[in-house]
Amino acid sequence: MNISALAVAPLAAALATALASPASASDALPATTVAATGSATSAEAEQKEATQLDTIEVEGRQVRKVASPKYTEPLLDTPQSVTVVTKQAMDQQGLLSLRDVLSTLPGITFGAGEGGGGYGDSITLRGFNASSDITTDNVRDSAQYSRTDTFNIEAVELINGANSVYSGAGSVGGNINLVSKSARGGDFTLLQGGAGTDGYGRITVDSNTDFDNGTAFRINAMVHQNDAPGRDFEDFERWGIAPSIAFGLGSDTRFTLSYLHQHDENVPQYGVPYFSAFGGPLPGVDPENYYGYRNLDKQEIDVDMLTGVFEHDFGENTTLRSLARFQKVDQLTVVDAPQGTWCLENGINPATGATCTSPNTYRPSGPRGHSRDTSNAIAISQTDLTTRFNTGAVEHALVAGVSFSHESFDLDTVNLTRNPDGSPVTLPPMSLTDPDGRYTGPINPTLTGRTEGTLDNQAFYLFDTLKFGEHWMLNLGARYEHNEGDSAIWNIKTYTAPTSTNPNPDNSNIGAVLGRGTPARNEDDLFSYRAGLVYKPTANGTIYLSYSNSKTPSKASVNGSCTLTSATGTANCNVNPETAVNIELGTKWELSEGLALTAAIFRNERQNYKVADPGNPDNPLGEQQLDGEARVDGITLGLAGRITEAWEVYADVAWLDSEVLQGISDYSKRTGVVDLLKGRSISGTPERSGSVWTTYDLNAWTFGYGITYQSGYEWYNASGANGGDVRGYTTHRAMVAYEVNDRLSLQLNANNLFDKEYYLRVRNNGWATPGDGRQVVLSASYRF
Repeated sequence: MNISALAVAPLAAALATALASPASASDALPATTVAATGSATSAEAEQKEATQLDTIEVEGRQVRKVASPKYTEPLLDTPQSVTVVTKQAMDQQGLLSLRDVLSTLPGITFGAGEGGGGYGDSITLRGFNASSDITTDNVRDSAQYSRTDTFNIEAVELINGANSVYSGAGSVGGNINLVSKSARGGDFTLLQGGAGTDGYGRITVDSNTDFDNGTAFRINAMVHQNDAPGRDFEDFERWGIAPSIAFGLGSDTRFTLSYLHQHDENVPQYGVPYFSAFGGPLPGVDPENYYGYRNLDKQEIDVDMLTGVFEHDFGENTTLRSLARFQKVDQLTVVDAPQGTWCLENGINPATGATCTSPNTYRPSGPRGHSRDTSNAIAISQTDLTTRFNTGAVEHALVAGVSFSHESFDLDTVNLTRNPDGSPVTLPPMSLTDPDGRYTGPINPTLTGRTEGTLDNQAFYLFDTLKFGEHWMLNLGARYEHNEGDSAIWNIKTYTAPTSTNPNPDNSNIGAVLGRGTPARNEDDLFSYRAGLVYKPTANGTIYLSYSNSKTPSKASVNGSCTLTSATGTANCNVNPETAVNIELGTKWELSEGLALTAAIFRNERQNYKVADPGNPDNPLGEQQLDGEARVDGITLGLAGRITEAWEVYADVAWLDSEVLQGISDYSKRTGVVDLLKGRSISGTPERSGSVWTTYDLNAWTFGYGITYQSGYEWYNASGANGGDVRGYTTHRAMVAYEVNDRLSLQLNANNLFDKEYYLRVRNNGWATPGDGRQVVLSASYRF
């Protein structure tokens, strides 16, 4: 379907209607003046009542408070670094996916997303893996899949620092929370459409109907298509629908029921051969080259999410909020990672430096024709009681809550590139500089693996903010949770190659399921806490000091696995949880109405993490040991808001000094094993990064410009092998918007304005994904 063409028709119709019949001020929403990180200015946002707890609070042009009921105070008085990117900011900058949004925030890098979890969002936050630290409406969303669209997202909240006390097991570097749209008071409809280069076509609608009896209905819908800018064959198609109905608005008892369905059909991005020793891609490699099999590769995603939120006010000071959700994520991927043997035109193998015999060739190996059919499901219930009261001269804002969840994970691994007898196909070489990217051999899907897992979590938590007069606040929190999970691998009949002693092995039932293996189980009780002291020298400024920890069990995510015994010293099911701590000293100031300044210095330290312990006679089960240690010291600065009536600036920068203090076990250290990690920066952690977005209004015209910068960084695997430097980069984006009238506005976006070549999602085996090339999109917004 050519969505680019379809997108033009309604835009033209809306344009003609608007120019012929301009809206009156009485029946149209004011034109949206979009803002960037930390602000929202739409009429819908400005009408939002600050007493509601189901979404972010907005006052004027600033986000006042994050969505979670665990945070009772405004951002100004919250002793933690928090960044909020609103939907208006995403639309203004043309940010569509979660990865797009996070790429504008400092201290974040992305991995290839393979391994146990499979292809999807793989996030490193301030030096530590955060792929399982994603929540939607403050409850777990731990499936590893590609969150490709934000059409039903009100805001993305980045909570920095060890954060288990708020979001549960894990959260070493922080937590990423997605705030969903839901039905609310007021009538509005926003129709948006866009068309652009690289096959870009997009239509969305966001419509809310208030029935004036406490009931409202809202529906969000999206259809989208685009090619990957700067790439030859990757493309993305998706559609989604998200209805929501609310009852009891404006009363003491409220209930909201929401549903989301999104379907994706994509060609997954893996990229090109990338070797740090060569400063990036191999000589002669074009970043547009495709090294997979484009007639095999695919990514199909189905997300279904049903959410009910019940709220009841017991007077003015006490509110009960209970959320229940069932979510299912199915993802089918067929991938051909660019892994294998490379031979340069000069006859050198770049991985080994040795001479090779077939210059300018790539001989594929590894996961070719590799299919993963995964299904993640979660049922979760979270209930919070928020109350405010006084004990003498001390004011309290108390939150007590419980959370119960059950998750399941199923994975079938299939290899497609097999001969009829089940034997692996000998893959032909392809040109290194001009790969053909099409598979012409036999296809015989063969089951090669089956894995299943479960994870159950029960949590109880308590938070209290104590106010001692006008100048001092103490924020305390504690969480106890019981985390229990298991993983089982099914035994599959595999192909046996002929040998001299057995020239005719029986492979007649290759791929048959022989039986379920013994499950590996992990069970832990976890205790997390935080404390933050806030000093307010004036009403518009705070200085704070906070301390918090996180606990990460061996089974921290449902798609993770653990092993019971290992000859190589890597068993981990019975290892105690890892511990990390965060200490942060910061300040926040509202310099003027609509302008905020933040600054913080912090230390994130993994006090003990699991490392292999091979050969230790005192460790007969081969369990990993909690002897690893690493830390990140950092400084962050942020400026958000309006400098003048027409000029707005939003900027975040971060300096991260990361270091591995110990990367091997104490036994290995005592026996003279060289610690290849000690003293190195943490893999995937840039020292400097930052982003600036600024806009200037000239009556009906708005001009925007942004710069994103990230310095180079090291990337290596757990043993320290395949190490090297990943190149840094600077990209630019620009926007011009024109308000035709109260109903219609037009916007032109250019992302990666100067078509910078840069690389993301680095893989240790020697490849990386090129960042998107330049893309230009013209869009229109029509309100009625």
